[in-house]
Amino acid sequence: MRVLGVDPGLTRCGVGVVEGVAGRPLTMIGVGVVRTPSDAELGHRLLAIEQGIERWLDEHRPEYVAVERVFAQHNVRTVMGTAQASAVAMLCASRRGIPVALHTPSEVKAAVTGSGRADKAQVGAMVTRLLRLDAPPKPADAADALALAICHIWRAPAQNRLQQAVAAHRTLKGRTA
Repeated sequence: MRVLGVDPGLTRCGVGVVEGVAGRPLTMIGVGVVRTPSDAELGHRLLAIEQGIERWLDEHRPEYVAVERVFAQHNVRTVMGTAQASAVAMLCASRRGIPVALHTPSEVKAAVTGSGRADKAQVGAMVTRLLRLDAPPKPADAADALALAICHIWRAPAQNRLQQAVAAHRTLKGRTA
């Protein structure tokens, strides 16, 4: 399974591609950041993010895109920018028919470190270890994107089984009604 992880942000949008299956060693295919100038008009920034993500999709051909689910923060402006960048990533993937999964920050931290309250340094250290890298990817947005991809690879099989069980239950329920 090849997954593009996206850590959305208007100034720095982390992107990372990981390949592998749950229970086996994973391989980093690529990592980086799509950057936009903070003084640029919002529309131009979103367009730059779209173009950057499209390049990553063209180059790495992921089977899935995992995006960090936007969560409430005290700074509404930050939340809005994150949500807008997230929507661009989802749009790019959906336009190509690539399934999109949303993962919360605590879900990603728990999957990668074992603790949903891990800090950025702990996430970076575990990403480095899990992908057998020489050093943590910089900036942290890049490491977070890889963590999203790892989380999806590890959690997708269980999520798929759960979705299949729910669908089967609904089918059986419909037959007995």
